[in-house]
Amino acid sequence: MTEETPGFDQEPDVPADAVQPDDAAAQAAGPVPAEEAGGPAEPAGDVTDNEQEGQPGPEAAQGQNAQEAALTAQLDQTRTALHERTQDLQRLQAEFQNYRRRVERDRAAVKEVAVANLLTELLPVLDDIGRARDHGELVGGFKSVAESLEMVAAKMGLMQFGKEGEPFDPTVHEALMHSYSPDVTETTCVQILQPGYRIGERTIRPARVGVAEPQPGAQGASGEESADEEENGGPEQG
Repeated sequence: MTEETPGFDQEPDVPADAVQPDDAAAQAAGPVPAEEAGGPAEPAGDVTDNEQEGQPGPEAAQGQNAQEAALTAQLDQTRTALHERTQDLQRLQAEFQNYRRRVERDRAAVKEVAVANLLTELLPVLDDIGRARDHGELVGGFKSVAESLEMVAAKMGLMQFGKEGEPFDPTVHEALMHSYSPDVTETTCVQILQPGYRIGERTIRPARVGVAEPQPGAQGASGEESADEEENGGPEQG
């Protein structure tokens, strides 16, 4: 028998790039923070007190103020433009209303002039009808036609005026005859030669009348009697 000599256990050859089990676990866990590792922490940059407290810094506040000022200016500009457009719309609406009223007024005036011209041409016929009625000649079928014509003229707005006994008005009366009368106290229409006609407030023909004035002597006498009564203290009482 041969005797074995004690010696060192031989370890197997391990490659240089092989990773030990402990080192592999450390690499899988990631880098260890310096604070936990016991080393000093690297500065993460300058941090202001406002940022630490959750408030924006001076630059952020200035930017926010500038944005608010820009929005306020834009809002004021929009309000000014809206006010101007509103005024333009109101002005256009007022102009349109004035234009519509003017057109309606002109249309009514044109219609009135056309009707007045037509009825003016019919006035001689109406005068003949009136004279025939005064002489008792308005009978039979002619009477029906005349009354229908007068009714149509009245529907178109024709109105007759001028009566005996009314005061003389030079704006609506045309005096063709003149006389004096002791029965009147002012210039009065005593005879209607031709009646006047109007449409609304427009006179298309004045009434042609005969007028009478008070007698100058009677007026003077009445004036003297009044003066005597005033001097004597009034009329004598029995």
